[in-house]
Amino acid sequence: MTLNSYEEALDWIHGTLRLGIKPGLARMKYMMDKLNHPEKANKWVHIAGTNGKGSTLTFTRNVLEEAGYKTGTFTSPYIEIFNERISINGEPISNDMIVALANRIKPIAEELEATVYGPPSEFEIITAMMFLCFAEYESIDIGIIEVGLGGRLDSTNILIPLVSVITTIGMDHMEFLGDTIEQIASEKAGIIKPGIPVVSGVIQKEAQEVIEKIATNNDSSIAQLNNSFSIHDDNGDIIYKTIYGEEIRNLFLGLQGLHQLNNAAVAIKVLQYLNTFSSFEIEVPAIRKGLEKAFWPGRMEKITSDPFIMLDGAHNPEGIQTFAQSIEMYPGPKKIIVSILADKNYQEMLMTLKAIPNSEILLTTFDYPRAMTAEEVIRIGKSEGVSINSDWQQALNDIYKTKNDTKYFITGSLYFISEVRKYLLSIFR
Repeated sequence: MTLNSYEEALDWIHGTLRLGIKPGLARMKYMMDKLNHPEKANKWVHIAGTNGKGSTLTFTRNVLEEAGYKTGTFTSPYIEIFNERISINGEPISNDMIVALANRIKPIAEELEATVYGPPSEFEIITAMMFLCFAEYESIDIGIIEVGLGGRLDSTNILIPLVSVITTIGMDHMEFLGDTIEQIASEKAGIIKPGIPVVSGVIQKEAQEVIEKIATNNDSSIAQLNNSFSIHDDNGDIIYKTIYGEEIRNLFLGLQGLHQLNNAAVAIKVLQYLNTFSSFEIEVPAIRKGLEKAFWPGRMEKITSDPFIMLDGAHNPEGIQTFAQSIEMYPGPKKIIVSILADKNYQEMLMTLKAIPNSEILLTTFDYPRAMTAEEVIRIGKSEGVSINSDWQQALNDIYKTKNDTKYFITGSLYFISEVRKYLLSIFR
């Protein structure tokens, strides 16, 4: 049956969400073969990592655009509209394009359902749509592709990139990736391909060793943050350096937060690799301007100054740790409204938040299959000693009833941040 509208296309795509996460590449290979291998039609940068994928992608994309390259991106989850998952120069593809792509994939997905592989997952369908879009519908100079989950068995891992990137490693999605930092690093490093250079922003020594070993086994060179290249803020002067003596000074970052320094450094190294090995021409002025113009909704994004409200999608323990370090720079009392998915390590995340000086924590929830129930919010709030309000909209509305100098930070699941952002912008726009 043909999908006749954008709404029908989304209903069909989202209807496959019930199939859950289905690791493995067999279904993707089947679809790519049926579509004449659109994943081979373009040049790619492939980004894996626990946190920092979206920010690193954003820095890289903005610089490439400043250098004059038409750049496609694939990201998840979306913050404003579904279409933004597949974008060109930061602009989401159209509703009509979503319908056209879905109609191309739907019959193949139905064929797959009758095979031993079973039907494709929602993410596999969207990934196939992206490859097809950039191969047949929208020409691009380069695509930057964000891994959905892990790396080795992620549906994006059928591409061969110009550069493989691993941003960070943290203890997340352990039910799929393993319960040690080494196991998770091995899964993330599964995106490394023979002879393809690797840029790593991983900090932990044990994870670095795993990645370096996998790179060596693949005859891939590896540039490691704080080894091959580094970045630091010298009293407001952000300086990027490499071991070869290259230096870029007086950088300004459009994305806020201490962690963005490392993400920017990884992006610069990726861009230098594209210059050196892939015949791109990206000059320092484009790097400066692209880093400064970078914007990624829901990442340390200030919505309003009066009252002060900032959003940040810190959705796992490592993200919350970075979030906590970043907001300590803001003086005065803070109120942190957080929604943590039920399958996350909420105890560790709340412990980190409670340690932030001069702050109050409020735990809430929202309408999403993996979100905490209202009963869980009450139980966890009581056991962890934090305030609760299972109605997040009411919690936000309470901000306007109290006039004081408190700064409000809203964090947790990116799906939650998406809902909150829409609500707040409807008020302030």
